[in-house]
Amino acid sequence: MKNPIKIFYLFLLFFSFLTKNQAQEITSKMPSMKGITNIRDTSYSNYSALKSTLKTHPEAKLIPENTLDNVAEARNIAYANTGTRDLQLDAFYPKIKSKKPRTAILIIHGGGWRTGNRTQHIPLAQRLASLGYVTFTAEYRLSTEALYPAAVHDLKAAVRWIRANAKKFGVDTNKIASLGFSAGGQLSALLGNTNNLPKFEGNLGDLAHSSQINAIIDIDGIVAYIHPESGEGDDRKNTSAATYWFGYSKDDNPELWHEASALTHAGKNTPPTLFLNSSVDRMHAGRDDYRTKLNAFGIYSEVHTFENSPHSFCLFSSDRTYICHIYILKRCSHYFSSGRDSDFFENGQNKAVEFYDDNGYRYGLWETWYLNGQIQSSSVFGLSRPYFSVRSFQFFDASIIAYQHWCKALARGL
Repeated sequence: MKNPIKIFYLFLLFFSFLTKNQAQEITSKMPSMKGITNIRDTSYSNYSALKSTLKTHPEAKLIPENTLDNVAEARNIAYANTGTRDLQLDAFYPKIKSKKPRTAILIIHGGGWRTGNRTQHIPLAQRLASLGYVTFTAEYRLSTEALYPAAVHDLKAAVRWIRANAKKFGVDTNKIASLGFSAGGQLSALLGNTNNLPKFEGNLGDLAHSSQINAIIDIDGIVAYIHPESGEGDDRKNTSAATYWFGYSKDDNPELWHEASALTHAGKNTPPTLFLNSSVDRMHAGRDDYRTKLNAFGIYSEVHTFENSPHSFCLFSSDRTYICHIYILKRCSHYFSSGRDSDFFENGQNKAVEFYDDNGYRYGLWETWYLNGQIQSSSVFGLSRPYFSVRSFQFFDASIIAYQHWCKALARGL
C-alpha cells in the first residue's frame, strides 16, 4: 500500500502549482463530505413520526411488533461487509414449510437517506410473513456514513444474499419484490429499474448471484428528483436530505441526480410496479410520467392514493394502513400469479369474516370465494368497492385471507 502521508504531500504540492481559479474548479467537482459524520442520525423514528402525525391525525397509533405463532424469525444476520463493518438484515418467514418456494419481499426503510432504521417495518414484515411471504428488513449505509450510490450497492448485495440463501428460507428466486417507504420507496424503484446494469451493482456480497428485482412496491417514494412535482434539493435554508446523500446540490451536478432517478431508467425492462401514496403530492414526483413510460411497453402498474393521509401512514394502525397492507398482498399475488391453487393457503381453510362498508352495512364472508378460477362473489371486494373498514380487530387476519383468495381468482382472469 502506498504511503498515505506521501500521497497527501504530493497532493498539496500539486495544488501549489495551480492558479486559484484552477484549484476552485477542481474542488468544485469533488463531492461535499460535510454530511459524513459517522454518527447515527436518530431524528426520524416511528415515535417521531407519530408525534408529528398526531397534530393532524389524532387517531393514529403505532403498530407494535408481535410474536406470531406461525412466523419464525432470524435477526441481525450479516449479509455483506463494507470493509469497515457488517451490514445486517432480519428475516421473517412461515414456520410451516411449503412444497413450493415462496415469494420474497425485501423491505427498505425511509428517512431521507440519512436517518431511520430497518426495525421500523418489522410489524409489516411479520404480518406479511404470517400470510405466506418470506420477508427481509435490511439496513443500508445512510448519508452520515457514505454517499450515493453506496445504499444502492448495499441493497443489491442484500438481494444477492436472499438468492444465495433461497433454499434455507424457501424462497422462489424468480419471485423477489422490493418494497420501500419514502426514501426506501425511491430506492425500491431504483433497484428494480437498474436490473443488470453493472454501474449500480457494486462489489459487495455474493457476486455469484443476481440482484434482479421482479416486482416493485413504492410507498410514497419519489421516482424523479429534478422534476416539476419534486420538492427535493431546496437548500435555501438548510442542506436538503438529497444534497447530503449525493454530496452535490442539484445545480452543481444535475446529471447525478437524474442518474439516481428511477424515471430515468424506466422502460422495457422495468418490473411491474405498485404505488401506494399518501395525500402529500410532492412524495409522488415523477410517478405519472413513470407510468406513461411503462404503458408504452405494456408493463403493468397500479396506483392507490389514500385521501387525507399523512406521509408516514404505513407506520400507523388505521383503516388506511390495513388497506395499504392489503394492496401489497393483492399486487404481489397478481404479479406472481401462476394460475395454480393459492400460493399461500394450500389447505383451503374456511374462516368467517365480519366487517362493514362505509354506510355501516354488515357483510359476512368466507375465504373460499372461487371455484375453478371463477369468482363466486364480488359483492364486497368488487372493483367498484375496494375499500372497507374492519370493525373488530380479531377479524382482520381472516379478512385478509378471504381478500387474498379473491385477488388470486381475479388475477387469473386479468
